[in-house]
Amino acid sequence: MYGLGTFLLFHLLTWVQIVRGSDIIHGEKVPENSMQYMVSLQNNKGHTCGGFLISEDFVVTAAHCRCSEPTHVVLGTHNLKKDNGLKINIEKSYMPDEYKAVGLGYDIMLLKLSRSANIGTRVKKIQIATSEMNVKEKDICSVAGWGKNSTNGVTVDELRAVNVSVINQEACKEQWDNLPLGVICAGGSGTNKGFCQGDSGGPLVCNGIAVGIVSFNRNHNCSYPDVPNVYTDISKYTYWINTILKKNDR
Repeated sequence: MYGLGTFLLFHLLTWVQIVRGSDIIHGEKVPENSMQYMVSLQNNKGHTCGGFLISEDFVVTAAHCRCSEPTHVVLGTHNLKKDNGLKINIEKSYMPDEYKAVGLGYDIMLLKLSRSANIGTRVKKIQIATSEMNVKEKDICSVAGWGKNSTNGVTVDELRAVNVSVINQEACKEQWDNLPLGVICAGGSGTNKGFCQGDSGGPLVCNGIAVGIVSFNRNHNCSYPDVPNVYTDISKYTYWINTILKKNDR
């Protein structure tokens, strides 16, 4: 069993490229008065991953973003070059015990902020999917992030977003070997729209609700991906999220 697990891990990580430090493919700049729930995870070198605010002191992102060792988050700005964002340190992080590596599922992380964000005009939280909620094939959703705008492209500082269509789960499994459980497929396959390296942790938003978390794509292929983009399905972790929030309720 150990040998088989090692083989599968190697196989998946050969094909799955961690999505870190990037932007949206063929998207548009996000107006300043929208998507105020978006969060930039940063370390001493700058932006590393995306995330989104779900309460005054908790941010949701991808578990694999831990590898970049983020120390703080920036909220309340769409332009990371402007020094007008709200910077808050990360106090603690929570991940599912089952998480092992990107591509193997359970790619979700909660970040406890060192102080509460002031919810207002510039900073807002977003509702997350409930355990009963399921997205449907061909639902049109949006994904947003900062960074590269093409395969091997240049990074940008202004938040961008693009609409993507949800892909049938069975069709996604046919295109992805060993697709993990608890994921949503949207964008990428059959289109030149989706996410790229570094949009990790950002939300897939359908009808104003965060339903997914940017997890992985394949082989740095962001301009014309040959397989669907993969997101962690938030509805599968609603109980886990709410349990942590209740334990930290002030």
